[in-house]
Amino acid sequence: MTTDQTPAPLRRRGERMRQAVLAATVDLLTSEGLTGTTVAAVARAAGVHETSVYRRWKTRENLLLDALGSHADEALPEPDTGDVRQDLTQLMSAVADYLASPQGAALLHLGASPDAGSVEADRLPYWDARLERGEDIVRRGVERGELAPDTDARLVAETLAGPLFARVLLTGAPLDRGLARRIVDLTLDGARSRDGRAATG
Repeated sequence: MTTDQTPAPLRRRGERMRQAVLAATVDLLTSEGLTGTTVAAVARAAGVHETSVYRRWKTRENLLLDALGSHADEALPEPDTGDVRQDLTQLMSAVADYLASPQGAALLHLGASPDAGSVEADRLPYWDARLERGEDIVRRGVERGELAPDTDARLVAETLAGPLFARVLLTGAPLDRGLARRIVDLTLDGARSRDGRAATG
């Protein structure tokens, strides 16, 4: 018998079930943190059977990665203003804001946890896809002549993201306002076009 506090699981299937579970996962991460976001708690909040969650995602880590990846996609912009410095600043400011949120911090800690190996196959393509946003911006800057033709777009994207990740995972230093612009300025100074022209913004 069920109670008001423990409603009977609904017969959600397919995409409806997936969206309900992902939304419940993000909500629990916000209110309970990474430790409190168990598969059982997510299933209760989403109104589905715990076995259904395991059947689809196999592990808690896979569920968290799917939920956080979908949430991050909605939170991060894809700026294209015509100015590489402005575009990268907008993107990295959004990344900094996201990493300062419970969801963003959980995403980074998930990747660095001892259980990270269990999501390795999904984790690496996930970060590749997010770094590609920065790479696309850098390539457009090269095409416009703002950056040197031999600029390594992936290295620039990794260089921009690295200090933000380090602050969350290693030092705990605040992601203060203006940090993203300072990181972009520092990085782009080493990727200027050889004729001395720099991006402005």
